[in-house]
Amino acid sequence: MNQEFIEVINGRENNLKDIYVQIPKGKITIFTGVSGSGKSSIVFDTIAQEAGRQLNETFSSFARQFLPKYRRPEADEINNLSTAIIVDQKRLGGNARSTLGTATDINPLLRLLFSRFAEPQIGYSNAYSFNDPIGMCPNCEGIGRTITLNLDAALDKEKSLNEGAILLPGFGPGTWQWKAYANSGFFDNDKKIRDYTIEEFEKLVYAEEEKTVVSYMNEEFNTTYEGLAVKFTRQNINRDKDTSKAAEKKLKEFTTTGTCLSCQGTRYNEKVLSSKFKGHSIYDLTAMQLDELSDVLQQFDDPNVKPIVDGILNRVENLCAIGLSYLTLTRETPTLSGGESQRVKMVKYLSSNLIGLMYIFDEPSTGLHPRDVYRLNELLAKLRDKGNTVLVVEHDPDVIHIADHIIDVGPKAGAAGGHIMFSGSYQRLLSSGTLTAQFLNKRLELNTNPRRAIEFLESKKSSLHNLKNVSIRVPVGVFTVVTGVAGSGKSTLVNEVFAKNFPEAIRIDQSQVHGNIRSNPATYTGIMNSIRKAFSDANNVESGLFSYNSKGACETCGGTGTVELNLSFMDKTEMECSECNGNRYKQEVLQYVYKGKNIVEIMEMSVADAAEFFETADIKRQLKSMATVGLGYLALGQPLNTLSGGESQRLKLAKELNKKGNIYILDEPTTGLHLSDVTNILLIIETLVEKGNTVIVIEHNLDVIRNSDWIIDLGPDGGSGGGEILYEGLPADLINCERSVTAKYI
Repeated sequence: MNQEFIEVINGRENNLKDIYVQIPKGKITIFTGVSGSGKSSIVFDTIAQEAGRQLNETFSSFARQFLPKYRRPEADEINNLSTAIIVDQKRLGGNARSTLGTATDINPLLRLLFSRFAEPQIGYSNAYSFNDPIGMCPNCEGIGRTITLNLDAALDKEKSLNEGAILLPGFGPGTWQWKAYANSGFFDNDKKIRDYTIEEFEKLVYAEEEKTVVSYMNEEFNTTYEGLAVKFTRQNINRDKDTSKAAEKKLKEFTTTGTCLSCQGTRYNEKVLSSKFKGHSIYDLTAMQLDELSDVLQQFDDPNVKPIVDGILNRVENLCAIGLSYLTLTRETPTLSGGESQRVKMVKYLSSNLIGLMYIFDEPSTGLHPRDVYRLNELLAKLRDKGNTVLVVEHDPDVIHIADHIIDVGPKAGAAGGHIMFSGSYQRLLSSGTLTAQFLNKRLELNTNPRRAIEFLESKKSSLHNLKNVSIRVPVGVFTVVTGVAGSGKSTLVNEVFAKNFPEAIRIDQSQVHGNIRSNPATYTGIMNSIRKAFSDANNVESGLFSYNSKGACETCGGTGTVELNLSFMDKTEMECSECNGNRYKQEVLQYVYKGKNIVEIMEMSVADAAEFFETADIKRQLKSMATVGLGYLALGQPLNTLSGGESQRLKLAKELNKKGNIYILDEPTTGLHLSDVTNILLIIETLVEKGNTVIVIEHNLDVIRNSDWIIDLGPDGGSGGGEILYEGLPADLINCERSVTAKYI
C-alpha cells in the first residue's frame, strides 16, 4: 500500500460509478468537472465523511453525542486518510452580537491589551467586552442599535396638536393621552408641528420625565410629563413582551431600528470608551478598516506590548492578505457573504501550527475579483508548504492553474457523470480533450454588437455603507453587468439601494430555496400537483395517495424515508425505513402506474429524462426550463435542503424563464458553474432579455462581463477605497478607463 496517496477504491456514493482515485498527499489537488458530475461526492461525501467518522470513533460514546454526525460512505476501501478540516461556504451566521472581531478571536486579544495597558484602568479584559454587562452600553445592551419610535409614522408634521398631529392609537384629540401634551402648557396647540422650534420639538418628542399638572374632565391631576418617543418606548418596548397581534402590529407600524443614542452605535458604555491605549479606545481600533488598523498596530512598538500586538497583527494581516482589507472588526458576521465567510475561516487555520492535516475547500474563489485570486492561491500554497494536503473543488481557471494534481470528473452531470475523466498535471490536462480542457483552452470575446441603451432606471443618490453619494442608472431592456473588486459597493448599490427604489425588481440570489427534507424540485416548481393528477386519472383513485406528505405516506416513517434509532447510551442513528426501503410511500401506492412507471420510479427520474417522459404541456414546460438552466441532472424527488447555493439560484431562475417585462437582479449566477455552463447561463440571460426583461447581474466572471450590453464598474478598491462609479457604458470602451481594475482583466 502506497501511503503517499489517499486512495478511494470502488467509490459508489451518489452518482459515482465504482471509481478508483489516488490523491497525492502534501500537494494541492483540484477537482474539476461540470456541476453534478460527482466532484463533491468524492471530496465531501466520501473522503471528508470517512475522515470525520474515523476521527469521531476515537472519542467515547458519551462525547460522540455532542459531535457532528458522520456515516460510513459507499466505497469498498478508503485508505491513508488524515484528519480533515472542511472550509466550506456556509455563512458564519451568528447573531447581532457576533462580529468579525469576535469570530476571529481578535477582540479577545484587544481586550487583553486594553486590560493591561490602557489608561485609566477599568478592570479585567471582560470589562472591555460589549457582550458583558460590565462593558456593554446599558441602553442598547451591547447591540449598538435600539428600537425607537418612527416619527414619520407617529407624527403628522402638517397638523397641530388640536388637528390630531399625534397619529399613535389612543392619542386622538380629547383623549387622556393627548391631554398630557395639549394641556401641559408647553405648546401652542394650534401651531403646526413643522413650525415648532428645535427646543419645542425636542420637548414634544424626547423630553425625559418631569412632574406637571393636567386638567381633565374639569379636574386637575398631578401627572408625569414625558416626550412622545420616551413614553412610547416605556409603554411598548421596555415592558414585558406583549405577544398579542395588536401589539405586534403597533410595534411594526410605529417603530424603526436606529443607532443607539447613548453609545452612538459603539456598543460600549462611557467607562470603556474613556479608557484609551495610545490615544485610541477599543472601539476606535475595531471600527478601523483592517488595512488602516494594520498600519496603526505597527506603530505600537513598546517591548512590553509587542507579544500581544504581534498576535493581533498576524491575524489582521492574514485577513488583509486574502482580500478582506476593506472590512472592519465591527462588521456583524451574519452580513458576510458566503465567499467572505469562507475566507475568514481560512485565516483561522493559517495561524495553526498543526501539520499533516487535510484541508478541504469548496470553491474558495467565490466572490473574488480576478485581481484577488492570486491572494487565494498564495494562501493555498502556504497551507500545502506547511506539510498539509489541500483538496479543492473549483471552477476558476486561475485557481486550477496552480494545482499540483488535477482530477477531472464527468463526462456530464447526474447519471451521465461519476467517472474519472482525467488524473494528472495541469499541462497534461490541457491536451487531454476533456470538457474542462476544451474550455480552459478558449475564452469568449468582447461583445462588439451590444443592444442600445435608450431608457434608464435611476436610483436615488446614496451614501449607504461605503458608497460616495452615487446613484445607479440601469438601461431598460438590456443586459447590464455590475463589476468591481470585492467590497467595492456592488451589492450595496444594487441589492440595497436600487432594489429599495424599485421594489418590483425580482432578486435571484444564492440563498437556500425555502424547503426542507419534504420539498423537492417537483413540489417547488408546482408540477407535483400535475404529476399526482396524472396518476389519479390513470388509476381512478384520489390524488392524495401519490403524496408522501399526505395519504400516500409510509406509516412507519411518516413519509420521511428514515427512522431514528435511539440506543440511549450510544449515538442516535438514522436508518433507512425498512417498511418502505426509504422511498417514503405505502406499499399499496406502488401498484398504481402511469405509462408503466410507479410514483417512486418517477421521483427517481432526472429532470432531463422526465422532460422526455411526460407529454402534459405544463409539466414539460417547467422541466425544460430546469434543464435549460443546467439542472437536468437533478432527480425530481431530491430534497431541496441538499442543493448548493448555485443550484438553488438556478432553480429560482428556472421559474422565471417564461415571464416578460420584469426587472431581474442576479447575484453572481456563475457560482458553482463549470466553464462550459457559463455559456449556458449567458443563453438564459439572453432569453430573458429577448423577452423584454431588464437583467442586472453582479459578477466577477470575465466571460459574463465581456458578453454584457452595458457595464457599470465600481471601485477603485474595496471598503473606504471604493464606493465610486468609475465607468458606465459599452463593454468595448471599458478598457479606456484607467482607474478601473476590471479593465485590466477583460
